Amino acid sequence: MAKKNYLVDLSKIDFDNPIAEVDEIRDFNPQRHEMEQLSAIVHEDVERKECVGYLDVTDHEFWVRGHMPELPLMPGVMMLEAAAQMCSYMVQKNDLLNSALVGFGGVEKVRFREPVFPGQRLILIAKLTKIRPKWMIMCDFQGVVGEKIVLEGTLKGIPLPIDQLSGPSHTTTQAAVVDPTNMTAN
Repeated sequence: MAKKNYLVDLSKIDFDNPIAEVDEIRDFNPQRHEMEQLSAIVHEDVERKECVGYLDVTDHEFWVRGHMPELPLMPGVMMLEAAAQMCSYMVQKNDLLNSALVGFGGVEKVRFREPVFPGQRLILIAKLTKIRPKWMIMCDFQGVVGEKIVLEGTLKGIPLPIDQLSGPSHTTTQAAVVDPTNMTAN
């Protein structure tokens, strides 16, 4: 794959040997079931603050049946979720935010350039541009299918106050969902 204007040179990435698959991703990301939007992480460079992963989009995704049934394209919000989950993986694995859990803080300059369909591999590229421990991270990101950039933008991650979320007013089930010590629960 030629370099093009990718945040990371994809021609140097070995997509056949992931460094983390779903089980390892679950060690750092709390999403489960139909909300898991990563198939694998294939590259991580903490010094350069970059990460590459992918989602193999299937025709069994929860949105296929109802999101434009005659033309089941991946919803933009799900592409953003996939990019956010990859950034979260890198931030949590390396404790870059100094927080037990990172959440979606916002997006900027987002462009959807091409549709993504079931049967395609959405390659996700992220480069951290700002890290303020206990406050916020910012990542530039891209989504690539084939050799085309289909998505790009900047996202913000913020620490989530899990101590407040797991208080007595929440049920045990809700607390288990956000409790990072119980992230392997299904």
